[in-house]
Amino acid sequence: MSAGSPSLDDALLDEIVAEPQFPTPSDAVFSLRQKILDGQHWFTALLDAIGLWRQPIEWIGDREYRYLYGGDAFDWLLLAERLLDEVADLVPGREADKLLFSGVWPLEIDDAEFAERIGHAKHSAHLNYLYGVLIEEALQLSVELEINKELLNRPWGREHGFEAMYERVYGLPYIELRALYYVQTQRMLRTDVSFPDFKEFTYWLFRFRLKRQDKARVASDTRKGLAQLSRMERAVSERRHGATLGESEFSRQFAPAE
Repeated sequence: MSAGSPSLDDALLDEIVAEPQFPTPSDAVFSLRQKILDGQHWFTALLDAIGLWRQPIEWIGDREYRYLYGGDAFDWLLLAERLLDEVADLVPGREADKLLFSGVWPLEIDDAEFAERIGHAKHSAHLNYLYGVLIEEALQLSVELEINKELLNRPWGREHGFEAMYERVYGLPYIELRALYYVQTQRMLRTDVSFPDFKEFTYWLFRFRLKRQDKARVASDTRKGLAQLSRMERAVSERRHGATLGESEFSRQFAPAE
């Protein structure tokens, strides 16, 4: 995997997207329910059901469930929420809420078992989501806070932290990034952008940044994003199970091959 194109190999499409009719979402839900009824712990049954899942996006009522961004960044907790809604009568509500809202797992499972149960392609895509969406958002917030702090000492400053952040992190104004995003993806980022669409844009920005920055700058920005996320989540290592967040893991996932 190269820094210019942080994508998975064909296994991701085979595991997450290919053959969307088999197994179907209903098959995954049935398997989850049956395993819980047979006595398996709901959390491991949930991970197994995630491993069966093939559908990258769903609409349920007026809500869009987009599990895959950029073709290779997987939001497994959103899928967990979707599946747990189907078995709410079988899962302790308090434990489910702790998982979804605080990232607290009800069982101690190591990274290897987590990857095995959801599938190695999905696990790699999970790492892409952590670094390319969650930590990218934390990096953006960190830089925006830096700019706002600087502006406090500029009585006549007219910059806005939100707009200036894009130029500082990505080297282009927000309006130009939006235009380039449209050219490359054919996706129009409107003023009233939806949350999934904005996360899609954030992941695109992450890959755009990796292509433009040298290795030292990438490492520096990764540290900044990790530090901000740690400030926001005091127990980040405990809350983001299934991955050890750090520069070494980031390098293994995204550093260019020698």
